[in-house]
Amino acid sequence: MKDWVIDDDNLSIERKSILPGEGFFVPDSFEEAKEEAEAEAALAGAEVAVVADPDADGLACTALVREVYGDAALIDAGPHDLGDALERVADYSEPGAEIFVCDLCPDSYDEVGEALEVLVERAGEVRWFDHHQWTDSVAEAVRDAGVELVVGDSDEECTADVAVRSLDYEFPEYLVELAAVTRDHDLWIRDDERSDDLADYSYWADPEEYIETVAEHGADLPEDVREFLAEMRVEKDALIEKAVARADIEEIGPWTVGVTYGRCSQNEVAVSPASTTTCSTTPTTGRPAARSRSKSSSRRSGTSRGTWRPRPRRPRRNWTRAKQKKRGAPRATDYSSSVSCWRSYRAEVMPSLAKNFRARGVPF
Repeated sequence: MKDWVIDDDNLSIERKSILPGEGFFVPDSFEEAKEEAEAEAALAGAEVAVVADPDADGLACTALVREVYGDAALIDAGPHDLGDALERVADYSEPGAEIFVCDLCPDSYDEVGEALEVLVERAGEVRWFDHHQWTDSVAEAVRDAGVELVVGDSDEECTADVAVRSLDYEFPEYLVELAAVTRDHDLWIRDDERSDDLADYSYWADPEEYIETVAEHGADLPEDVREFLAEMRVEKDALIEKAVARADIEEIGPWTVGVTYGRCSQNEVAVSPASTTTCSTTPTTGRPAARSRSKSSSRRSGTSRGTWRPRPRRPRRNWTRAKQKKRGAPRATDYSSSVSCWRSYRAEVMPSLAKNFRARGVPF
C-alpha cells in the first residue's frame, strides 16, 4: 500500500471520515517491538515510573507524581494491554523503584496478575490510583498481591482527584484546580469550558508535551495552545458532521438511537448540535469515546500555522484491535473496508440491542 493512501495530511475530510488513522495500518508485531524499545529507554535508570491511561486524567496524574518526586518515567497503557505494560515495567525499571498505576481498571485479575506479582516483587512499592468501577474480587486480588490500591467514587472523582488526596504532598492550588477541571470532563459534567481544552489537547499533543504544559500552566492553557485547538476543532467538527449525516436511525420505544461510523468520538457525536439522537460509533473510529479514551489509531493532522505545533505523536494500536485480539475475535483489519465493517457491526449489534430492549419490555 502506498503511503499517500492513508497520509492524514493530504486526505480530504470525506475520505478521512471513513478511514481509520495511520496507526491502524501498522502491524501489531512492529508496534509491539517499537513499544518495547521505547519502554526500555524510558525506564532506564528511573527510580519512579507511572503506568497511566494517556488521556487528560491519566496524564494529570503523571504530572502530579512528577510534582512530588521530581521525575518519573511514563509508560502509557490501556485496559486491554495493561498486562503488557506492567510486564515491561517489571523487566526494565530499576530494582526498588516506586511504581504508580493510574486511571486504569483491569476487567479481571488474570489479565494482569502474573505481571503484577513480578512487579511487586521487584519494585520498592506499587501504588494504584483509579476511579472506575472495580469488582470486589479484582480489587481484593490486587491488594492481596501487595499493591496499595485507592479507588475513588466514579460518580464524584477522577483519578487526578484520587492522586491529590492520596499523595502526601501539599500541592499548589493551580494543580489542585487542574484535577478539578480534569474531573469536569472526565465525569462528563462539562461546566468548565477549559475541561474540553484539556481533553482535546491531551488527545492531539504528545503525552510528554501535555504533561509539561499542565505542570507549568495547570488548567489555563497558554494562548498558542488554545489557538492550535481552535484550528484543530474545525476539522474535528467536520468529521462529527460527516458521522452524524451517515447515521442509521432507529426508533426504540421512547428513544431515537443512531448508529454510525467515522473517525470521531461517540460521546461528541451524541452531543453534537447536528445530532438529535443518541449515536454510537463503530470500532473503526480513529478517535475512541472520551470516557473510554484509549490507545488511538489516529494521528492528528498537521497545522498550517508556523508559530507552534505539538511534537509528533506516534501512531498507536487501536484498543479495539487489542481487545479483539485477546478475545480471539476477528480483527477489524479482516474487513475489506470501513463500510463492510460498518455493515458487519450493524448485523451484530442491532439484533443484540433488540434482544436487550425486548427483555425489558420495550418494543423494538
